[in-house]
Amino acid sequence: MSVVEVPGAFNFRDVGGLPAGQGRTRPGVLFRSGNLGHLTAAGRDRVASLGIRRIVDLRDDDERLLEPSRIDGLGIETVRLPMYAGSVASFFADDLSLDDVYRALVDGSASRLIEAARAVLEVHPVLVHCTVGKDRTGLSVALILAAAGVDEGAVIADYARTEALLPAARNDGVLRYLRRRYPGARHLEDLVTRSPVDAMRAVFDDLRLRYGGPVEYLQAHGLTTAETAELRRVLVTDRQRGM
Repeated sequence: MSVVEVPGAFNFRDVGGLPAGQGRTRPGVLFRSGNLGHLTAAGRDRVASLGIRRIVDLRDDDERLLEPSRIDGLGIETVRLPMYAGSVASFFADDLSLDDVYRALVDGSASRLIEAARAVLEVHPVLVHCTVGKDRTGLSVALILAAAGVDEGAVIADYARTEALLPAARNDGVLRYLRRRYPGARHLEDLVTRSPVDAMRAVFDDLRLRYGGPVEYLQAHGLTTAETAELRRVLVTDRQRGM
């Protein structure tokens, strides 16, 4: 996994190089990031240089209107898959924990998680993003990587890396604003700034308990065995043979 410097964007990275049994994920195929609403001219050039052919945008309509992606003219297809049922603000108002949010996504957005996996295998290189690239993107990419056979520890470590890549100034500003609006909320800092290993490990443990594992969860909701194999073909290279 390597961080990609894209001026005007944050938490932008290539998930290539993760261990997957005897192989590794291919570089330059699957990228993940926060929103693209503040790309500079240099940032647009950098995105174009990556050869990205499709962007999977997991934000809802309000989020997209607030921070529209600055990718016009780059010739990149956008697939819109809003993954929250209800407003993001409701999570703060209801004082949900990260575990609550991820359980809600797993139970309420299964069809969108399948669509995200299919969007990745159909056209690539592909970028998956939401507003911050932490929760919706984190869960979607984690399940895609799991379906491709990436080692679970590497999947969880990739998710957890986000916390160190969020700009401190962004975190401080968002937290100040939300603490004024939701003074009694206990989980604001987790929701806004954190991607702890335990949170994604809990998701995988829950999926094992209820479905047999993350791959079985995806297949229970419609991802076929052939699509799972295709994800592995697209995303993973045989390390021993260098393919």
